[in-house]
Amino acid sequence: MANDLIAIGLLSPNGVELYEIRFHGRGGQGAVVASEVLANAAFREGYHVSAFPYFGVERRGAPVTAFARVSKEPILIRSGIYAPDFVIVLDESLLLGVDVLEGLKPKGSLLVNTRREPKDLPVNSDHKKYTVNATDIAVKHGLGSPTTPIVNTAILGAFARISSLVTLNTVIESVRTIAPVKKDANAAATKEAYHAVKGV
Repeated sequence: MANDLIAIGLLSPNGVELYEIRFHGRGGQGAVVASEVLANAAFREGYHVSAFPYFGVERRGAPVTAFARVSKEPILIRSGIYAPDFVIVLDESLLLGVDVLEGLKPKGSLLVNTRREPKDLPVNSDHKKYTVNATDIAVKHGLGSPTTPIVNTAILGAFARISSLVTLNTVIESVRTIAPVKKDANAAATKEAYHAVKGV
């Protein structure tokens, strides 16, 4: 049984429950903050956590990658995440320019901010796929601007729905703690996206 869990990524080779999450977004969408909020929420639920970004070209709109690890035991790994359990994509245009599925475990899940249905995503894989229209939710709640919405808190609400790692209430608590402005609006976007996920 333990070997099976290691194979699908729910246990590390030393038998510790471990989850790795990779975020893909563009500068200004909040991917890095999303990883921090998720780590904060998991910490509140008793996990050990780490979160860190990777920046390429540091300009608004450039692709940004961020990571989070969540474990029941202290996290000793300090490398990048190359075989995530979850991939979260904040901008669907990245599906055509970035290999967002790279390394995703066979039983891993893909969550994409898009108006599309999961079956219509332009990716060729057998991974479990989920979608949520985080852009329209963010615009509705006045997060960012209509042309550059900040979708991170909405996408985290969707992630709480598709995963067993964190609850909606804990994510909202973390959003209210970390969001620098519009705490009520961010919390409302998180809650709305939780109930709007397709593919569950």
